[in-house]
Amino acid sequence: MSTSQEIKTLENRISELEKENRLLLETVHHLTRKLYGRSSEKTSALSLGQMSLFNEAEMESDPKVKEPDLKRVNGYQRKKAKDGRMELLENLPHEKKLCTLVEEERFCETCSTALVSVGEEFVRTEVEYIPAKLKVIDVYRETFECRSCRKNGLPYMEKSPMPDPVIQHSLATSSTVAWVMHQKFVNAMPLYRQEKEWKTLGLSLSRATMANWIMVASRDWLSPILNLMHTELLKERYLHADETPVQVMNEEGRKNTSDSYMWVYTTAKDAGHPIRIFEYEPGRNGIYPQEFLKGFTGFLHTDAYSGYQKVERITRCLCWSHLRRNFVDALPKDIRGPDDTLSGQGINYCNKLFEIEKTLENLTSDERRLKRLEQEVPVLDAFWEWADSTADKVLPKSKLSQAINYDLSRKPDLINYLKDGNCSISNNLAENCIRPFTIGRKNWLFSGSPKGAEASAAVYSIVESAKANGLSPYKYLDYIFDRLPGEPFGQYPEILESYLPWNPKIQAICK
Repeated sequence: MSTSQEIKTLENRISELEKENRLLLETVHHLTRKLYGRSSEKTSALSLGQMSLFNEAEMESDPKVKEPDLKRVNGYQRKKAKDGRMELLENLPHEKKLCTLVEEERFCETCSTALVSVGEEFVRTEVEYIPAKLKVIDVYRETFECRSCRKNGLPYMEKSPMPDPVIQHSLATSSTVAWVMHQKFVNAMPLYRQEKEWKTLGLSLSRATMANWIMVASRDWLSPILNLMHTELLKERYLHADETPVQVMNEEGRKNTSDSYMWVYTTAKDAGHPIRIFEYEPGRNGIYPQEFLKGFTGFLHTDAYSGYQKVERITRCLCWSHLRRNFVDALPKDIRGPDDTLSGQGINYCNKLFEIEKTLENLTSDERRLKRLEQEVPVLDAFWEWADSTADKVLPKSKLSQAINYDLSRKPDLINYLKDGNCSISNNLAENCIRPFTIGRKNWLFSGSPKGAEASAAVYSIVESAKANGLSPYKYLDYIFDRLPGEPFGQYPEILESYLPWNPKIQAICK
């Protein structure tokens, strides 16, 4: 080999090593940012309206902010301007506390004459916390006898009817089971911490007992309602879906370290009857959404996971928030401003679409579809042209290259939302629905068994559907466990319709 050929070979090798080094550095920076950086995707290219859902936990209190106060004028309370305290307290019971002089001190220090009350002065408003307490209810059943029949030698006795318990042969009442579920699935409090809380109230209630309550109550009383909700879900024209891993112990034929998945399916934002259904499955195969969505023939909003391709007879709408996230991940380290980078340019195109979407929120479906074609199609055309022209300029296999290839290879599904004004540009609704589960998962880490995972899915479905319909999850659970055990819904399935979260009776009682 000649010297010139050796030099050329070495130069090629050096060029390959430089590209490899740049890819490795990008990977290190990306993983470091994921591990130690902010979880928020907010950049300077974001509009002011797009804020992190978790900024509240990161903000510090402002010591300069003054608490609003109340004044009493001419015998009645008047609220100062910008005073929000009375709105906070208007739904709470009020109790008057009058501070007065004891009888022995009601005399004039000058002449010793008895003092007479001439009025009251309002001083302040306070909120008192009353800790929870338990009481034991011993249930008796009364027996009645017909004395006339007894005299005639025909004894007749009748016992009073008894309400059916939520769990047979158990101390549990509807309120206790509902509270255990509320604490775990709404407040993300694992059972071992609830065990300590119950003990402070005077009851040694083991986590095993509470877990059994959750599984039995979910199987007997929540599952029938969920089956009906599933039927109603499939009648919708617009759905969202997402999935997240969960570790489940004691799965048959699988290691405890294997990933199972919690899937969520939800109706669209403007659905008449909001429904959220969680489904535990031992894997992430596309056969699971295919089976669950059998009979659905509308628009399905998802991320780009290929498993959803197995769902038949649907129009798939991919998520622009996911696409934008890919460009955020591709932002170089220590950038001055996203506008100065190719990744920032991709973010700006996405942000422009979201800004337009915000202006179309209050339009009808047909109006929104026409406005999208008028205002968003030019942005989309410019974006695809930019992506095509940029694809050959970036380092292969880099984060930016992956982001560009992601949108170019999925263009048809990314623009399907233009077909119908009720379709959404993102799948954020499903992600927000599954977020309470991911927060709770950080506290209890895994499910003890497949039955436990199925019960968790059922409770999350009821709780999140209750929230979506403006209900109190605790009141709704308590109502179900108090009333449904006595209903013959097995013989008359139509009874279950009166327990759906949008039923007028439920709406009136469980707010």
